[in-house]
Amino acid sequence: MTTSTNQTVKVGITVNGSETTADVEPRLLLAHYLRDVVGLKATNIGCDTTSCGACTVLVDGESVKSCTVLAVQADGQSVTTMEGLSANSTELHPVPAAFRAEHGLQCGFCTPGMVMATVSLLEENPKPTEREVREGLEGNLCRCTGYHNIVRAVLAASGQNPDAAQTTSVAADADQSPAGGVESAPGFSTGSGA
Repeated sequence: MTTSTNQTVKVGITVNGSETTADVEPRLLLAHYLRDVVGLKATNIGCDTTSCGACTVLVDGESVKSCTVLAVQADGQSVTTMEGLSANSTELHPVPAAFRAEHGLQCGFCTPGMVMATVSLLEENPKPTEREVREGLEGNLCRCTGYHNIVRAVLAASGQNPDAAQTTSVAADADQSPAGGVESAPGFSTGSGA
């Protein structure tokens, strides 16, 4: 990273496996770098306050809300966006494929962030329970789906049968909750039709 005289900074970020460099203002957010400088529009900007998660990307493999990271902070790092998941393949990555198969989206605005958060979640926990999925995605908001099919999609992407996995985890959660009932994870709805 080098600073030029006109108050810009040269950054070099590997995005979806390709090296990118640009002179940017020091205050430019990574989300805007990806959308406006690199031209990748799947990283959606919904709130600029870390509340919605629509801008979630992977930075060196870790799930990050890109509206809270400056482009200069990502200098020298590797960023993966939704576009990069299937960049070298003719088939969809298993996570967006599961979202499609389980109807885990409606308007689609939150979907790239949900997918990227799911990729990170499944890296850390390859076979999550329903409760672990809800807790793992609680920082990502969806205003359309009620979350039920998103949870099913994550379970399917993990190689589990969503019907069997949900039944098993609901029973396990009922045994562990103080009143014997199922508790939803904080900040992530139990969904409509569940």
